[in-house]
Amino acid sequence: MNFQEIKAQIDKKETLLCIGLDPDLEKMPQHLLMNDDPLFDFCKEIVDATHDLAIAYKPNTAFFEVGGHKGWHSLEKVAKYIKDNYPEQFLIADAKRGDIFNSSKMYAKTFFETMPFDAVTLNPFLGKDVVMPFLEYKDKWSILLGLSSNPSAYDLQLIQEIDTKDYIFEKIFKYGSWWGTENNMMFVVGATMAYKLQQIRHLVPNNFLLIPGVGTQGGSLEEVCRFGLTENYGLIINSSREIIYADSSEKFAEAAREKAMEFKEKVVKIFEENNKTKDRKRRIRR
Repeated sequence: MNFQEIKAQIDKKETLLCIGLDPDLEKMPQHLLMNDDPLFDFCKEIVDATHDLAIAYKPNTAFFEVGGHKGWHSLEKVAKYIKDNYPEQFLIADAKRGDIFNSSKMYAKTFFETMPFDAVTLNPFLGKDVVMPFLEYKDKWSILLGLSSNPSAYDLQLIQEIDTKDYIFEKIFKYGSWWGTENNMMFVVGATMAYKLQQIRHLVPNNFLLIPGVGTQGGSLEEVCRFGLTENYGLIINSSREIIYADSSEKFAEAAREKAMEFKEKVVKIFEENNKTKDRKRRIRR
């Protein structure tokens, strides 16, 4: 999936929503546990109920890998189901892989050949070796962990160099933009780090950013959009628990749809306000 196809989805659906698929057997509706493949069934119902209100889905591989070979098979089924039935969806493997070149080459084949993912989240700690095998695939995306919002992010990501005063996270954005382009490279920025988005946009003005942490984790959709939106949108905003666990009864998929609709309504309002601001600026220039 290329840049323009992602943008076209946003234009059509008027949302920035990516739904994180984190199927936890301890949290999902109990009636599903009687099924042969509750992980797949849970994700399938969520996707069927929300596909017209989302531009992307992000299965977190940890919630599947914990089940061993059966869980991995469920992940394959989920990915194939989404691409077979809703091929317009941008499909992200939230795998956070990060290894030397030969290993990364195998990971790239896993997610881009064995399975039909459009993008993979990557940990860039080992440098360029991690990323290059993924960038060899046309219309596929690498999503580098740039600036996360977990409490211990400060341990490493916000360390400043003595000479340049650059933060470590700034180097990730700089190097990432050199390794790839706005057509194959995205970055993860935690929603609670929205105050850093202006700084980040100076480094990557046009790249898409994947923003987790809106909703349950306390991130503000309005702040993320205020500081992160570009002319081509440039944002894919993830919500997981707030949507997929909105209800624990047999109506869980309906509740997920309601939450996805609430998200869309907020985004539409933000878009309308942005358009009004742009119109005012045009009139002033005249």
